[in-house]
Amino acid sequence: MPHVAFIGLGSNLEDPHSQLQRAFAALDKLPGTRLIARSSLYRSAPLGLLDQPDFVNAVAKVATSMTPQELLQALLHIEHQHGRERTFRNAPRTLDLDVLLYDEARLHEHGLTIPHPQMHRRAFVLQPLLEIAPDICIPGVGQARQALQACQDQILERIADAV
Repeated sequence: MPHVAFIGLGSNLEDPHSQLQRAFAALDKLPGTRLIARSSLYRSAPLGLLDQPDFVNAVAKVATSMTPQELLQALLHIEHQHGRERTFRNAPRTLDLDVLLYDEARLHEHGLTIPHPQMHRRAFVLQPLLEIAPDICIPGVGQARQALQACQDQILERIADAV
């Protein structure tokens, strides 16, 4: 029986809009995985390191037979194919893919925490997530809609539908 996972996508280098469109296609081609839904694209200011280009973000919903760790490894491989280099924390990037949610799982393993530990504090995750899953609940946190209310100071601009 397939599992349902939500993937956060982000990019601020080398034509971010195209990076995300290609990433959606790559997610749909993963073994045992099918892209179910994808949000619009959103522009957001960087967090942490502020002296870098704005980000383009989105969220994808997939059905997958992969385990959480297998999914993470597949996402890291897609990032690598898109030229992702991990030079320092919060660095500009061609592509960032994060496992946000995996079924109702709550886990903390080497290199992987589900739900993503910062997702409930980031409008650029919550708004696109709510677009494709309006009633989603974040395990251990609560309703994503309520979490978004606490992020009202974060400016987010919807820029395109991900068709």
